[in-house]
Amino acid sequence: QVQLVESGGGLVQAGGSLRLSCAASGRTFSSYIMGWFRQAPGKEREVVAAISWSGISTYYADSVKGRFTISRENAKNTVYLQMNSLKTEDTADYYCAARRGRDNSRAFTKVLEYDYWGQGTQVTVSS
Repeated sequence: QVQLVESGGGLVQAGGSLRLSCAASGRTFSSYIMGWFRQAPGKEREVVAAISWSGISTYYADSVKGRFTISRENAKNTVYLQMNSLKTEDTADYYCAARRGRDNSRAFTKVLEYDYWGQGTQVTVSS
């Protein structure tokens, strides 16, 4: 089992940047595919980005391509989400998620495909 703790959320003006971090417990972090999801009020949780266990393969939602970057440091049991050029529509609670296994055959973008979740960190982008 793995526990996930997100940090780095906050209030930022449109056009600004934030970096979210997700620290994972346990000694098998490199055996997990990691994802960042977000959920805005009244909306369903949606994938933002995902990264393979090795960090070589990444996936981005169309809405964040070119602005957000997902990365991981397996030695530190941490996954990051660098968010640049933030827009008001990026306002949401952001969640880190982990999926067991090293399947590199495709990107995992659905909520039900992940096994563990953090508590979330709030990101508010003001105009």
